[in-house]
Amino acid sequence: MGARTAVTLKALAGELGLNPSTVSRVLNDPKGLASRWASPATTERIFALAEERGYRKNPYAASLRTAKSHMVGVVVPRLQDYVLATMYEGIDEAATEHGYFTVVSNSLDVLEAHRAKAEKLLDRRADGLIFGDATLEDPYLDELAARGVPFTLVSRRSPPHRSVTCDDYTGGRLVAEHLVAAGRRTFGLVAGDPRASTSRDRTAGFLDALAGHGLGVDPGQVVTGGFDAPAGSVAAERILARGPLPEAVFAVNDFAAIGALGVLVREGIRIPEDTAVVGFNDTPLAGSIGLTTVRSPMHRIGRTGFELLMELLEGRDVDSVQLAPELVVRTSG
Repeated sequence: MGARTAVTLKALAGELGLNPSTVSRVLNDPKGLASRWASPATTERIFALAEERGYRKNPYAASLRTAKSHMVGVVVPRLQDYVLATMYEGIDEAATEHGYFTVVSNSLDVLEAHRAKAEKLLDRRADGLIFGDATLEDPYLDELAARGVPFTLVSRRSPPHRSVTCDDYTGGRLVAEHLVAAGRRTFGLVAGDPRASTSRDRTAGFLDALAGHGLGVDPGQVVTGGFDAPAGSVAAERILARGPLPEAVFAVNDFAAIGALGVLVREGIRIPEDTAVVGFNDTPLAGSIGLTTVRSPMHRIGRTGFELLMELLEGRDVDSVQLAPELVVRTSG
């Protein structure tokens, strides 16, 4: 009779119809904690089949799984986005100082990719995750927290999960106070993606500050969309079509502001005489074209996001952090 072939995790997972990483986490977690990786019913199925098939742990493989990889996974919407690229530089710089390395992946702000990319990073033994693409009310983050996976958020927040962001609400208020002080009384708002806290918080701060002066924005002059120049161009065209021309346009992202600015100039509108334009983040291009904007400490957000993750990995409880914005006034308004 030949030797009995060892049962593998992959074989068990195939028979159960589960991801091998899920089966591995359940079987190799400390006793009593396995259910954090799967439902109680699924956990019971995994252990029952493992016993039935005579599965035995590979001590060498188990030691690899339980040792720290010193790798952190980072998921961002698009690394070509200057804001997220700068935050990633801060993350990677801090990681190097701590003896870690980072792996970054793009989700393109697609929820399915957000989940899939993170799971692949965990399958490759990432010690923790940093997300730059979180949305508000993100169910996947709730799932990760329930599983005990350490992670932090940068750029965008999604309470109650730990995040490092600019104080976007205050940034929106700074824009409104500046424009009102400059004598502007009617406004267009390029509000970005409503799923993102950056959009909602900057918009809320702007509108609340205007309300404090008895002013507001016509709902027809509020346009949602994306954060890039094409989205800003589309938003500006809609604002102009709905008329009348507002005395100022606030875009919650510099690139959207630049897209809007291009449309306004093309239509012969004088900036800032006819309409002021203000962005958010203070990217290098904003400075080169004289765009008034709110400076967000992008690099420091990335560094701080990694530092918070290190504290979580060391078992410490940490709070979310908001860093102060700064208004930078230039020629556009």
